[in-house]
Amino acid sequence: MPARHVEHVELSGHILDSLLLPKVLDAIVTRGASYEVQEFRVGRTQGDPSYARLEIRADSQPQLDAVLTEILSHGAVPVHPADCAAVVADMDGAFPDGFYCSTNYRTQVRLRGEWVEVEDQEMDCGIALDPVGAAARCLPMVAVKKGDRIVVGHAGIRVLPEDSATKKHELFEFMTSAVSSEKPKGVSVREIAQAIRRTRAAGEKVLAVLGPAVVHTGGGALAAGMVRDGFINVLFAGNALATHDIEQALYGTSLGVSLEHGLPTDEGHEHHLRSINTVRRLGGIRPAVEAGKLTSGIMYECVKANVPYVLAGSIRDDGPLTDVITDSLAAQDAMRRLLPGVRFCLMVATTLHSVAVGNLLPAWVKVACVDISPATVTKLMDRGSTQTVGIVSDAEPFLRALDAELRRGG
Repeated sequence: MPARHVEHVELSGHILDSLLLPKVLDAIVTRGASYEVQEFRVGRTQGDPSYARLEIRADSQPQLDAVLTEILSHGAVPVHPADCAAVVADMDGAFPDGFYCSTNYRTQVRLRGEWVEVEDQEMDCGIALDPVGAAARCLPMVAVKKGDRIVVGHAGIRVLPEDSATKKHELFEFMTSAVSSEKPKGVSVREIAQAIRRTRAAGEKVLAVLGPAVVHTGGGALAAGMVRDGFINVLFAGNALATHDIEQALYGTSLGVSLEHGLPTDEGHEHHLRSINTVRRLGGIRPAVEAGKLTSGIMYECVKANVPYVLAGSIRDDGPLTDVITDSLAAQDAMRRLLPGVRFCLMVATTLHSVAVGNLLPAWVKVACVDISPATVTKLMDRGSTQTVGIVSDAEPFLRALDAELRRGG
């Protein structure tokens, strides 16, 4: 008996070079459905888009719905789209059953026959409509309020994946598929420096996500200089980065080890806690700078240049510093508030913060992730941050090379 549940979908763009069409066909077959290619046009030049129209056949509506939900993220849309459907949330802190789960790709919803951009794009959220049904935005689960109108199902939703095949002459177009210590780091560093300069020249923001190894390896002064010179416009970190940066400023050590001599100092194991205590007694990092107690380092330069920062806490933290946000959900919200305008993100030596921030970034924010462990970048990409370029390197050598490139470029 022929399948009775049928939907016609179409894809357009660089669907061959980007492997979008093969992904769609694989998703259909993997879920037990079938397809027929009804129309297929291949672009004549590298810049021309291709087009495919498919008929998808399934044995049941749930099977068809599962297929459509999967291929939506690859850019497939129904040929005859309907407006999106919405259900009123019946409780705080949870979506209605059947809610649409967002990706980090640019997304549109159909409202009153028109495609409307979804604001605050972020993966693993729902989509909320405004009360009059004229706008839509991504909404984290914990932020749902009873009465919110939440998009459900797959109808009236259009996902526009980043086109990875239009250009092949830049780092962020061809080096995102693998992570290796054998990649040419000189080329990678030059491309990252150029991306930072382009971002700054466009009036957009560079976000840095830094771990304590930046300080431990001797790269703190380099990162501080990038803040001072305007190459870092927003900073996300944890208690450890700020604590050891301040420890270096007050005692010349990091984890009690002299950054000048590379040797443990007498009672150096107490330095980080004494640094935290000093700042807490003064009321925070900015008061410590204003009091003349903190006179150098990454956090000092952030205060002097009015570069906003979010220090997100951890159960491992000592102290913590007064500025640290110990509520993880509050820290997420603080990060979200600083993301508008960010177009480039540099992550250095921090696995947990890198993954956390990657989850918040839309796909059009390019990411460079630097870590001594290839697993950090792999985790980012496995969780959907496919716009990430990975460099396997210790923090200080990378920052030294990047600093030189930034200065060379003026």
